[in-house]
Amino acid sequence: MSTVPAPQGHPQRWLILGVICLAQLTVLLDNTVLNVAIPSLNRELGAATSDIQWMINAYSLVQSGLLLTAGSAADRYGRKKMLIAGLALFGLGSLVAGLADSTPQLIAARAGMGVGGALLLTTTLAVAMQIFTPDEQPKAIGIWSAVNALGFAAGPLLGGFMLNHFWWGAIFLINLPVAALGLAAVVALVPESKAPRGDRPDLLGALLSTIGMTALVYAIISGPEHGWTSGRVLLTAAIALLVLGGFAYWESRIPHPMLDLHFFRDRRFTGAVAGAVLITFGMGGALFLLTQHLQFVLGYGPLEAGLRTAPLALSVVALNFTGLSAKWTARLGTPLSIALGMVLMSGGLVSIATLAGHGYGGTLLGLLLIGAGCAVANPAMAHAIMSAIPREKAGVGAGINGTLAEFGNGLGVAVLGAILNSRFAALIPVAATSLPAALASAGSGDERERITDAFSSGLETSQLVGAVAVLLGGLLAAALLRRAERADSAVAVSA
Repeated sequence: MSTVPAPQGHPQRWLILGVICLAQLTVLLDNTVLNVAIPSLNRELGAATSDIQWMINAYSLVQSGLLLTAGSAADRYGRKKMLIAGLALFGLGSLVAGLADSTPQLIAARAGMGVGGALLLTTTLAVAMQIFTPDEQPKAIGIWSAVNALGFAAGPLLGGFMLNHFWWGAIFLINLPVAALGLAAVVALVPESKAPRGDRPDLLGALLSTIGMTALVYAIISGPEHGWTSGRVLLTAAIALLVLGGFAYWESRIPHPMLDLHFFRDRRFTGAVAGAVLITFGMGGALFLLTQHLQFVLGYGPLEAGLRTAPLALSVVALNFTGLSAKWTARLGTPLSIALGMVLMSGGLVSIATLAGHGYGGTLLGLLLIGAGCAVANPAMAHAIMSAIPREKAGVGAGINGTLAEFGNGLGVAVLGAILNSRFAALIPVAATSLPAALASAGSGDERERITDAFSSGLETSQLVGAVAVLLGGLLAAALLRRAERADSAVAVSA
């Protein structure tokens, strides 16, 4: 094992960052490609809206449950080892998903991919925190965040191209060459690193966190389909709260916990956590709805829809790869940067919700505003979380960051999807489980137009709710982080 000295940074750190970003890209391509394939899955597999949500959320369900455990394992056993294992598992899951011939098989394959995704999400960010100096970490995290956006842009484009020329299973098989290249590069370049002392494995904590988070996300996913007051949802939510309460109690009692609860006493940490949940809630749900709006309402094909969502990601990539967002954050400070970024994102969601019906111009304006906001807020939020956690716990910190993102995204898809479905069902003149089913059972052209207008109304309402969530997240996170900075300044003055 070779450890990387923090003050100097690793001599090949920028090349290594490129390698781990390539590994991260495999996860992101899969998520965004699936959104573009929704109409194809409706037609070719006969998947209903609830099936599509399960295809998207089965991955999040498994991944959310394992992120903390994966991060802890990376800290203890080696981040490079876990990165290799994550790439191998993700590639294998992609192969199985690409060859699936039924909805249950595809959902099961997606769940299997979640195991590899949990390892990848935690180890890539943890490695980045190890090889860069504190001064370089904001820029490195900005590039890492930009790759997230690049995956968002490249996924729909690649997916649209593949769907225009091949069957839907090919959208998963495109992960295989990326995973293979990533494996070779990780083995050759990434240094091994792990926590300097060998704490005893917290096996009970890992079990409790996995069961608790899985049950919680399952309750969130099941709510729209079975009803938020149904016995299944209430029982699962009660199990989640009970198990997570037991996890918190256990972690507060043992000498070497997987998750040190003292982290939550740091106002920087709690502020970033609150903002991260709300931003992913609004963004995850709203962007899930955006691809449906472009294809179902505006009538674009998969490739056209991918091209028209690209400005969001490309603006994030441009601002982060050039270092502009890192410079703005350094000049404005973390609290103001997060507030500004999330105000821009909220404005972008409002633009899409209110102006998209008048042509692509309103959607383009919204995408550019969201992209600029993401470029500023996301790296600042991730750095606030990671910098509040000791270096040797970087894997756990990345696990917390990833858990928040997956939890917020799953919650956003479930809640905003439920708002869309309830609004749509209240307005359409026929009973159906999805827009294609409603259009198929419609008679006259006027009736089809009313159905499309009802779907557009549901999309507008859902995206406005997402905008409010993002705005509240920005204001809350900024206020908590500002208080933390003032408290730190007061302590420094007293000293």
